[in-house]
Amino acid sequence: MPELPDIAAYLEALTSRISGEPIEQLEVVKPFVLRTVVPRPDAFAGARVCAIRRIGKRVALGAIPADASPKPGDAGEHDSVEARLWVVMHLMIAGRLRWRPPGPKVPRSLILARLHFSSGVLHFTEAGSKRRASVHLVRGDEALAQFDRGGLEVLGATADEFAMRLRSENHTLKRALTDPRLFSGIGNAYSDEILHAARLSPLVLTSRLSDEDAERLHEAAVATLRSWSDRLREEAVRAFPEKVTAFREGMAVHGRYGKPCPVCFAPVQRIRYADNETNYCARCQNEGRLYADRGLSRLLK
Repeated sequence: MPELPDIAAYLEALTSRISGEPIEQLEVVKPFVLRTVVPRPDAFAGARVCAIRRIGKRVALGAIPADASPKPGDAGEHDSVEARLWVVMHLMIAGRLRWRPPGPKVPRSLILARLHFSSGVLHFTEAGSKRRASVHLVRGDEALAQFDRGGLEVLGATADEFAMRLRSENHTLKRALTDPRLFSGIGNAYSDEILHAARLSPLVLTSRLSDEDAERLHEAAVATLRSWSDRLREEAVRAFPEKVTAFREGMAVHGRYGKPCPVCFAPVQRIRYADNETNYCARCQNEGRLYADRGLSRLLK
């Protein structure tokens, strides 16, 4: 699932391409993707894009209808906030955004919806058959606020705010970091990277975390999210993000099971559960102790 750094790259690429541009058409290709019916998709025709935001792991595009009357002096993000129409896209695991100039096509079997502009087409696609991605259409910033799960924005939070939120519920560190009610925009991939950078086990309970460990985790979270966001945004300036993936070259442990840890060179380990997998370095994060892996446990009975 695209996380904060990936969404930041999408926002960078979209801002340079569609900010201030009128929407020619909002086309819903697969009806199941649309989870709301008010406003209607045709209400977006002629609306001018005035805001591009991240809400947790969602991408939200705001537009002012052609017949709206902005208040005198209003511009950009300040244009008639209650008149704004919002397209809120939740990419989930397999959803992606693709930009194409007029003409070239994306395989129709992958397309959920399209936003047509004079300079190109923004395709919202989803691979696979589970159909988890979604589009909500809402009117006004108050309606948009319902998609905010309340998670703390780590890049703007102090160490004390981070520690307070971390300890507000007693979970494992892995679960706490990926809970959208606690922290915004962090998922399976970057939580692995953050915990490795902080040299902390994914299964330590938040109630048992020392003040020193909490501060180190905050520093690791800020550094990891900022460095990857900067890196991916820089790439988005050159070209629209096409290879949005949870497994990136340069990651320390996520998706690197069996490969050497870049710090101590011990093999990266994993914990598998349901459809998820946690990667960690036993030597760096757990004093060399291995956690039971469900797949291995079943094999060995």
